[in-house]
Formats: sequence, C-alpha cells, structure tokens
Amino acid sequence: MSRSDTLLSGSSASPEELIGTALKDLSRSSPAVLRRWLDQVHTLRGCSQPVRLVGEKLTLDGRTGEVLSHYSTSAEPHGQLMVRCKNRRHSRCPACSEEYRADTFHLIRSGLAGGKGVPEQVAAHPRVLATLTAPPFGAVHSGLGKDGKPRTCHPRRTGPACWRKHKDDDPLIGQPLDPEDYDYVHHVLWNACAGILWRRFAIYLRRHLAQHAGMTITRFNETVRVSYAKVAEFQKRGVVHFHAVIRLDGRDPHSPPPPWASVELLQAAIVSAAAAVRYDLPGYETTLRWGRQVDVRPIDSDLELTEQAVAGYVAKYATKATETAGGLDKPVRSADLGRLQDLGANPHAARLIRTCWQLGDLTRHPAYAELRLRKWAHMLGFRGHFTTKSRTYSTTYGALRTARADYRLQQLGQEHDPETTLVINHWTYAGQGFTPAEAALAEFTAGPSTQRRSRST
Repeated sequence: MSRSDTLLSGSSASPEELIGTALKDLSRSSPAVLRRWLDQVHTLRGCSQPVRLVGEKLTLDGRTGEVLSHYSTSAEPHGQLMVRCKNRRHSRCPACSEEYRADTFHLIRSGLAGGKGVPEQVAAHPRVLATLTAPPFGAVHSGLGKDGKPRTCHPRRTGPACWRKHKDDDPLIGQPLDPEDYDYVHHVLWNACAGILWRRFAIYLRRHLAQHAGMTITRFNETVRVSYAKVAEFQKRGVVHFHAVIRLDGRDPHSPPPPWASVELLQAAIVSAAAAVRYDLPGYETTLRWGRQVDVRPIDSDLELTEQAVAGYVAKYATKATETAGGLDKPVRSADLGRLQDLGANPHAARLIRTCWQLGDLTRHPAYAELRLRKWAHMLGFRGHFTTKSRTYSTTYGALRTARADYRLQQLGQEHDPETTLVINHWTYAGQGFTPAEAALAEFTAGPSTQRRSRST
C-alpha cells in the first residue's frame, strides 16, 4: 500500500506505538527531516486534515527579472508541503473551523459597530436580527419551551403525541412523531429551494419597505440601501432556517438613512415581506413559502442584544451543518444508502437522504435536475452557502485572510511590495490528512493549549 493510500486510514496500534512509528519513519534519512516536519506541523496550528502540495514558488523583481527567492517542496519531508485545510465545519477540522468562526464574528461585528474598513457611523443606523424559519412538514418531538424548561411533547391539539418531557439532549427531539405521516418530499424540496426563497425575500423586503414608507420603489432605492449578512442553521428536525443581520443605510454606509427609515419600519417590512414570498417549483404542486414564525429583534448597544452578542450568536452557527440534525458531513454514494445509520445518520436524517436520492432520479423527476439533489443528499437537499452577505454590509473573508497572511509574512520578514514584485506559484494536489502514526505524533507535539483550541467550538 502506498503512503497516499494510508492517509486518513485507521489503525489498531496504541498511541505510543504510532508515535514511535512516525519518529522512526521521519528520522530515517536525518534528524533534520524530523525537525522540518515538526516545523510544518507547528504552522498548521492544530489543523487535523492538512492539504499536501507538491510544487514551487518563485519571487521575481518585476522591473529587472531578478530572482529574489525560490522555494521548492523537493527538499521537504516526503517531498510535500502541508497547509491548513481551511474547512469551516467543526466536525471535519475543529482548528480551521475555529478560525472561520472568528472571521465570521469579525465580519458580522464590523457591519454592526464599524471597523475593518466599515465606518463607525453604522452603529447608529437601524439594525435588527431576523430569524426566518421553514413551515411544518409534520409533527415532531418537541423539547424546551420558550422559558427554557421541558414541556409536554404534544405539538398539536390533535394528532400524535408522546406526552413525555424531553431534555435538551434527548435524541428524539426533532424526530417525527409519525414518520409515515411526515411530508419528506416537501421537506427536501424546501431545503433545496431555501436559497431561492431568501433571494425573493431580499427583493420583496425593499418593495415592502417602500410601501410602508409610502413611496415608489424607485424613490426608495435612490434614498435607502438595505445591507445584510446571514447564516444558515439546521434545526434538529433537519430543516434550515436563516439568522440575518439587516441594516438600513443611506446611499452608502457612510451616510445615515432618512429619519423615516426606522427600526419599527424595518421590523414591519420584514414580517410582511416574509409572509408574501412564494415560489412554485416546476413539477411540484405545493407552493413553497416561509414558516409563520418570523422573529425580528432590534440590535441596541444599551440593551441585551448588543453588537458583540449578535456577532457571537450568528458566528457560532457558521461552523455547523447537518450533524446538528443527526446527518452526515460527507457526500453519499448509492452504496451508502443501505448503511446510512451505520455511518452516523439518525433514522429521520437517513430517510431525508434517501428521499433526496429518489427525487434526484432524473428519469423519473427531470424537473428537479437543477436542484442536484443526489449531490446534496448529505445536506438534506440544502445547496446554498451557509454564510452570505450583501456587498456593502462589511468586509470580506478574502480581506480578512489577506490581512492575516500579510501579518505572518511581516513577522517572518518575507513581505514584499506587490507593485514591484512578481510571485509565480505552481502547486499540485498530492493528498490530504495524516497517516495514523503522523496524526498521533502531531497531536502529541501540539501541546495542551493547541489541543484545547482545536477542540473548542
């Protein structure tokens, strides 16, 4: 078996035996190889699924063509360079997901309080935290009530009920009370079209704001700009809902909106716009729409819902996906359909995945071709981005990553002037992850602080 074949593979050896194997393998050529491998692990900062690259980097003086520096992976251990995977999902890489969560926090907060290129004046603009949910698809086991205490599981006045009081960690919460009466098709198609519903909501919101203000949409667009950032979250029943920070500006973030563009106007328009959104999916007889539960709360530095609290609340969902609903974090194949529960899916999520696979049969359901339901079956049909924002809301992930990379280059004394320097990169993907022995050694050398940080959420 080749080395690349052993990446991510399991092992029954003890941690001590694995560490010994890694030390022997890496130091076989020379102690310098082991030291360089440890240096690479240190730069990964706890990443558990590093991407392995083969190639080179050439830095040239753009005016004279002089070679300023040259780097090649040929001198690296195994001839490869390890870089962080940058996976946002906590279930895949806790360390990289923590970096993504922190970036999301700064992206959300800068749009509320300023900073990162956003003027501080936005803190005085009307701002709300809105939550848009899906409609019911059938009765499910319920958990805590609004008071935070367990409530009797009887979600409807008529129909099935279990009459128990489920604790917050009860795996039954979110599972259908009667799976045979649950509308799995509607559920899957709603997830698949949630992004379309959001786009329509964003359009309708401007129209409803104009209507509530008593002016034409053209006049409104000339006066007010709507900015937002949203994050998708999977509820325990396996359906997405959106948490969105929505802000009203003048023609740009530097100018305040007119006095009539108030928080109350924004709250009323969000509720009415969400209620008005409809989408008729070709080939499906039921109209898709938002659920009745639309929560809109003003953001105020002097109240409990502060900029800091909202940014932290929204950012924590950026690293989650279907695992919170008992789903899977990897794409599935036809061979997996008979063993979904063995792979970790609960019965409800497994049935949703199978429904995606059935609806993704284009010979029977050609109208759903654009939904690509089989590709997104592990996401229970949802195919949108988990974090999105409007162009003027705040900074971007790219800007935050560039600033972080420039800072590290400056620390290493490797910064260069982009106006006079040309950097040529040539990289080839060589694999991902550690061998079991390397994983044990990497965790051992990471130290307690790095391990705690990578396991946090």
